[in-house]
Formats: sequence, structure tokens, C-alpha cells
Amino acid sequence: MNKELKEQLLAIRHVALDMDGTIYLSNSIFPFTLDFLAKLTRLGITYSFLTNNPTRSLEDYLAKLAKMGIQATKEQMYSTVPATIDYIKAHYPKAKKLFLLGTPSMISQFEDAGFISTAESADDVPDIVVAAFDLTLVYPRLCRAAWWVAQGIPYIATNPDKVCPTDQPTILVDCGSICKCIEYATGRKPDVTIGKPDPAMLAGIESRYGLKPAQIAMVGDRIYTDIEMAYNAGAFGVLVLSGETTLEMAREWPHQPSIICRDIEELGNLLEEAHAQA
Repeated sequence: MNKELKEQLLAIRHVALDMDGTIYLSNSIFPFTLDFLAKLTRLGITYSFLTNNPTRSLEDYLAKLAKMGIQATKEQMYSTVPATIDYIKAHYPKAKKLFLLGTPSMISQFEDAGFISTAESADDVPDIVVAAFDLTLVYPRLCRAAWWVAQGIPYIATNPDKVCPTDQPTILVDCGSICKCIEYATGRKPDVTIGKPDPAMLAGIESRYGLKPAQIAMVGDRIYTDIEMAYNAGAFGVLVLSGETTLEMAREWPHQPSIICRDIEELGNLLEEAHAQA
């Protein structure tokens, strides 16, 4: 390990972890995840979980982690749904009616925040269209979303991910691909896309833990969201090859990660080695 890398690793006080493709794949936890989290605790490094996946509530994610043996708190969870809600309240304070292209769980989070979910009807005009990773997507709702987008109504995407990693023999078409469909039909891209790679998600961690960007390691499997956010925020970016991004894809990306690891097990070993040599 060279001196520069050792100093960078020793500076890390918090690890922000992407979830799917990083600590688990779909519903299968990686065999090294629990040991990695325990190692962080032993080294005095705090951690949190970030996800661009808006299909579940924070409580749903905490329950999923608990089933895998990971005990986490709500304060350790960050997702694009509360981030999108905060954005709308800050930039569209008078907006109440939303056309929500998302799962029932996601829609309920917006309703709990005081918004009204509009019907699939040309008579129920929304203030804003919100497109998300929708596992319950049906053709009429996609067409209605495209119609409202074509009418010039404010249009927000929860995340830019093309696909969601899975351990099943299928491709899970994510929000970015759904928005591409709408763009092809209407000629219009989202006005804003929340979530990684927007550095705002890491800004919350900086504020909560009183840290500087270089003291945070952003760890994830997507170079165009996780690592791009680390780059945008000035954080230490760790690309793991346990999910979507291959080494070949990484080499072609303009903004390179600070380091590339096979998985979080390798990252844990590097952190342990750096501290042992300190």
C-alpha cells in the first residue's frame, strides 16, 4: 500500500454504503457484509446506507436489513423519496397534487407528507409529475405520465439509474430507462433528477456527523451514480465490482474512483491494513 492511499484510508471516519449490488444483491446478502460492518465498528468508523431505489419506505428497508441480520436505525438510512419530497417543498411550495409514477409504498410516503396522488385521468390535472423506479408500472399510467410531461407540467425523476441489480435471470428496468421512454415519446427530459449522483445526499451525512468530504468514503457498484456523486462531493469514491459496473466500464468513465475493489470485503481488508500500519 502506497503512502498516499494509506493516508486517504486513515482519514476516513464514515462509510456511506450503496445497498443493492454493494451489501446485498436483490434479496441475498453477500457472505462478507456482516463481517465488514463489524470491522468498521472495531476501527471506529461509522456507516450509513444510501439508496436511489424509491420503491420501499425507510421502514421497509430497515425491516429488509434486519432480516439479513443488519441492525440499523432510521438515522442511518437515506433514500431518494424524502429527498424528492424535500425538493418539492423547497422549490414548489404551493404544489399539492402529484402524478406519481411509482409503487404503492412510494406513493404512500408522498401522501403521508401531505401530497395528493392524482388519478390516471385527463381531468385530474397534477401540479408536478414524479417518475420513479416503478415495479408496478402499467401501460396506461406510463401514457398518462407522458401526456402530462408533454403538456409542460413540472417533471421530476427520483433517480437516474438505468437498471436495478438483481440475482434473478431478468433485467429490472429502473427509473432512468423509464424516463428515456418518456423522453423518446415527448422529446422532454426531467427538469431535475434527484438522488445520486447529486451530492446533496452526502451533504446530509456531512452535516449530521460533522465531517468533511474527504472523511467520507462513498462505496457503490454504479460508477455513474455512486462514484460520480463521490466525485461531485469531493469524497473518497470506492467502486466495488460486485454489482452493475465492470472493470472495463470503469476504465472508460471520465471521472475515476479513488480506488476499485472486488467487493467491500477487500475494502475492509485495506482499511484494516492501513490502521495496522498507523
